[in-house]
Amino acid sequence: MNTTQPLALLGGLSPARFMARYWHRKPLLVRGAIAGFAPPLGRAELFALAAREGVESRLVREQPRWQLRHGPFARRALPPLHQRAWTLLVQGVDLHDDRAHALMQRFRFVPGARLDDLMVSYATDGGGVGPHFDSYDVFLLQAQGQRRWRIGRQKDLRLRDDVPLKILAEFTPEQEWVLNPGDMLYLPPRYAHDGVAVGECMTYSIGFRAPARHALARELLQRIADDDDEAGADAAVPDLYRDPKQPAVEAPAAIPPPLQAFARDALQRALAVPHALERALGEVLTEPKPHVWFDGGAAWSPGPVRLDRRTRMLYDDRHVFINGESYRAAGRDAALMRRLADARMLTRREAGGLSANAQELLAAWCEDGWAHAAQEDADD
Repeated sequence: MNTTQPLALLGGLSPARFMARYWHRKPLLVRGAIAGFAPPLGRAELFALAAREGVESRLVREQPRWQLRHGPFARRALPPLHQRAWTLLVQGVDLHDDRAHALMQRFRFVPGARLDDLMVSYATDGGGVGPHFDSYDVFLLQAQGQRRWRIGRQKDLRLRDDVPLKILAEFTPEQEWVLNPGDMLYLPPRYAHDGVAVGECMTYSIGFRAPARHALARELLQRIADDDDEAGADAAVPDLYRDPKQPAVEAPAAIPPPLQAFARDALQRALAVPHALERALGEVLTEPKPHVWFDGGAAWSPGPVRLDRRTRMLYDDRHVFINGESYRAAGRDAALMRRLADARMLTRREAGGLSANAQELLAAWCEDGWAHAAQEDADD
């Protein structure tokens, strides 16, 4: 993607200018971000998706009081369309529909490690989820009907304790707009907002991952420890704690300082393994979500190939990462694998330029359903 090219999606801003001026800083309203926009999924398709096992969905009702239920939902379990003020939220729609996945690709001027998922919100007149804030950046694309948005910089982040939703106890809006199909609102993290449907309404939310420091540290340490176990699995003599000079003690419950030092050294040694942290981070960032699984794929011979919509693929200077696994890559293979991660496809010519080992690896990914032979060759 040319990050200096102005985009209608960003109101005529280039991705580079948007990221420098707005990302993580201030809201941006774009009228006609996608001209003539038609939602990839209609109401009936969304309802069918919400009825499926393995699809995360929620039903929010405001009257007579705030209520929250989790799916799946058979159609008869949803309120009638003429009933006011209810909302159906379907998470990760891009994992289940190629059209939704293609829509998300418009936002890949943000690093793929941060791009999370596309949520679709369907609401009847007056429906919403109450004034709240998100801990991540979000683009709110109006897909059908109208929604009135009120937003404000919120210092008081206290939540109500009498409802099953994370609704702000106090909300003071500063700006208000009604969005029509194709309009889009970008909000940085912790910017309070309240969206209410004006008639029947559908909104697409493109959200981004914001790992919590402690949770990321826990996952990285676990991954590094697992790698360290595998590396030492063949060791004839494990490196065990020894204390031949340990004297008799009168306070047996006290942890010996040498044991604390041994533990500290063990952790430092694990982190000191070259590129262990970088490798663990790539594996963590590409790990599929718990409810994601892949169907078995088909055999592949060198030709055009594309990544499955559920596949997460990233890279760094030494590795390529795909669905929680890491591989060393160098030279032409590394360049082409990075091309696959960035463009999410390779042409026939590009795939043919891979080494025999890299082609064998790509064939295995296709058999696992992580990638598929493309229908058309971009070179033709």
